[in-house]
Amino acid sequence: MSWFTPAIAMARIAWLRTILYLFVILDMHAFVRDTRDKGEHPGLYEPLLLARLLDLPRPSVANTTVLYVVLIVACLIGATNHFPRIAGWVVAAAFTWWVLIGMSDGKVDHDHLALVIALWVLPTVGRATYGDQTRSEAAGWAIRCIQICVIATYFLSAVAKLRSAGWALTWPGSAVLTWAIVRRPHPVGGWLLHYPWILHVMQWVGIIGEFLSPVILWLRGRWQLFGALFFIGFHAANTAILLIHFLPTVVCWLAFAPLERIVPWFRSRRSDRDAREAEDQAEHGRQAEQQAGA
Repeated sequence: MSWFTPAIAMARIAWLRTILYLFVILDMHAFVRDTRDKGEHPGLYEPLLLARLLDLPRPSVANTTVLYVVLIVACLIGATNHFPRIAGWVVAAAFTWWVLIGMSDGKVDHDHLALVIALWVLPTVGRATYGDQTRSEAAGWAIRCIQICVIATYFLSAVAKLRSAGWALTWPGSAVLTWAIVRRPHPVGGWLLHYPWILHVMQWVGIIGEFLSPVILWLRGRWQLFGALFFIGFHAANTAILLIHFLPTVVCWLAFAPLERIVPWFRSRRSDRDAREAEDQAEHGRQAEQQAGA
């Protein structure tokens, strides 16, 4: 229980709320942006399992427009850390419905797993400010849930690769990256097509990293930082080679970052600067007195 509910400063929750709620607005316009199109063409809508279980209504121009407005308003309010529970629950429910509609065409993007879960657990924590160093187990539980879902994105991806191959380890030795580059031509990827052994090495490194990703949950300090940088580099390579990004997952890596140190760091910098300015003023005063005495 102490591992699952670590005492974490409330400031990290405040920073995550602001960043993730603003990111949701970006996500609605850049990534899952066809939800309103489904409302204009409801005949293309094929509800996912969760939508069927919840018996959600079919998308229409009216309900997708209302959903859009509610999400924008609730995200802007939540990003200010005011009314964190009310705004948070509204964003969580509305964005879940938003992605259920947007991903109803048979392709469910697993890069949204951590983001959706983050929106559901953040409202469980009370009001927080950017400089609040009060440690809370409730904050720790929310952060740990996000961290677990970030890691699950990679580990479950590796499991899916095994399952799709009939539970055989054939994926890293296949030509899947070659096929992906041909399907998404790009100068960097095109150059790598001349060196297929590099693509095979990248596939092996990728799947081994995905299987070992849960280890990051138990790492501390610099080792955890190295683990995070490995996967961020993994996404940077995917973007460079295939123009595929995982920004909804990448932004949730901030749950591992000590965001609560931002305000104390700025305060210490400002106090150091003020102290230097005071010393300079005192020195100038002493010099003026010496000149006056002379």
